[in-house]
Amino acid sequence: MRRVGFKMRMRPGCGAEYKKRHDEIWPELRELLAQHGARDYTIFLDEETNILFAINHIAEGARADELNAQPLMQKWFAHMGDIMDTNPDGTPVMIPLPEVFHMD
Repeated sequence: MRRVGFKMRMRPGCGAEYKKRHDEIWPELRELLAQHGARDYTIFLDEETNILFAINHIAEGARADELNAQPLMQKWFAHMGDIMDTNPDGTPVMIPLPEVFHMD
């Protein structure tokens, strides 16, 4: 299992809506994420900066790099695009964060 950390930016005033959409995440999206190796996926919000911090554990041998090309994932990105910073292709701006410490 490898840990992946990244940050994203939510638009100001969208915290409640961001949480609501994730509380109501589509079951088929959960399944797609799991099929592509996502395990123990958590997103935190810094309410002062609107920065979202995510950590995802990816199963060994997973095809996580193929996830963004999936039509359902693209539909989710479009669903979230009005409340997040996005790239020209509609994907969220995700800034990888290097791991500098871990303790079990």
